[in-house]
Amino acid sequence: MSVVSPSSAVPHASPAEPVTIVGVGADGWPGLTGPAREALRAAEVIIGSRRQLDLLLPPPQECAGERVVWPSPLRPAVPGLLAAHAGRRIAVLASGDPYHYGIGRTLTEVLPQLPLRVLPHPSSVSLACARLGWALEECEVVSVVGRPLARIAAAAHEGRRLLVLSAGARTPGEVAALLRERGFGPSRMRVLEQLGGAQQRTYEGTAEDWPHPPGDPLNIVAVECAAAPDGLRLGAVPGLPDAAYEHDGQLTKRHVRAATLAALAPAPGELLWDVGGGAGSIAVEWLRTHPACGAFTVERNPERASRISRNAERLGVPSLRVVTGTAPGALAGLPTPDAVFVGGGLTAPGLLDACWAALPVGGRLVANTVTLESEALLVEWYRRCGGELVRLSVAHGVPVGGFTGWRQAMPVTQWAVCKGTDSAVGGDT
Repeated sequence: MSVVSPSSAVPHASPAEPVTIVGVGADGWPGLTGPAREALRAAEVIIGSRRQLDLLLPPPQECAGERVVWPSPLRPAVPGLLAAHAGRRIAVLASGDPYHYGIGRTLTEVLPQLPLRVLPHPSSVSLACARLGWALEECEVVSVVGRPLARIAAAAHEGRRLLVLSAGARTPGEVAALLRERGFGPSRMRVLEQLGGAQQRTYEGTAEDWPHPPGDPLNIVAVECAAAPDGLRLGAVPGLPDAAYEHDGQLTKRHVRAATLAALAPAPGELLWDVGGGAGSIAVEWLRTHPACGAFTVERNPERASRISRNAERLGVPSLRVVTGTAPGALAGLPTPDAVFVGGGLTAPGLLDACWAALPVGGRLVANTVTLESEALLVEWYRRCGGELVRLSVAHGVPVGGFTGWRQAMPVTQWAVCKGTDSAVGGDT
């Protein structure tokens, strides 16, 4: 068994015939289909992780090709490794379904012109659902393999079923601790190890009193979410309770936040700039709308920037990228946004100009303010560029002696606009 170094890469060469991707389960060679076995027998080179390659043993006479271990990091090594074996019949091993968090996606993205023949095996998720009697389409799958565990928090809702793809033996205990901390201690957890293999086993408990030590590293965690009675309820749409955030008063309040996210209109895969982050609530709730969304928040105060990171972690969107600095200078070099929210610093010279210039055609800009000076600026931009100018007023019922009356919050002026093909900075549209 050999290991190829990334330094030996020949970046542009490619094999002359299709690379065969073979999905392998925990049962190894005995669980492979006839076509999968034939592909491995015919391969001159078999590439995979050490664990995957070991699953093909003991019969080396069954697949006598040279066995090559993927180097680490894997992704940058792919072109050179395949080029080094160009002209030979290559088989690549995958765990289960190659296109479910697997090597298939990596090969397709890194070498989009590479011809592939794919022979999938049932994924661990499919095997788990078969074992549990769960409908796969009704489950939320969360991978923590090379990804933050905190992502589970955004998927945890009362009555939902989660399948967590584990990073190793300690993952079940870490999942239990996170669920306890996020108010889901009563959740039932089942750990399914070595699914499909001779050593498969299942054990269970609740998150609040998880009794089990680390077991086999090859496992998947099934969670039936149940919220603690005294837990803070977090819904699936924007407008989370203000109490969900750690803040120092610089927070876009719940009702205005919901209206702001509606104006920003996030869609899967889109990127937000949140300028003047405060507590990070707009960026956090943008990210919670879909796991494919991305966001940068820019905050000049280092203490608030740290607080934003903590809020993002606690609310299940640790992918939020926090830039500590003053806009517009801190915006330089950020990826092109699909939408921009300006929640503070509107009167900073050149800020709106920089945000507007960064937006592509079809991009949205939403700005909120409570001051007359910033409102005058938004009115001027509204005159130039159009869009929608609204005033949001919220009043809360409060005790007045033995009765109840209204206490008015400061009204918020909001400008929302979509950049058109004829838009120009500072010009009429």
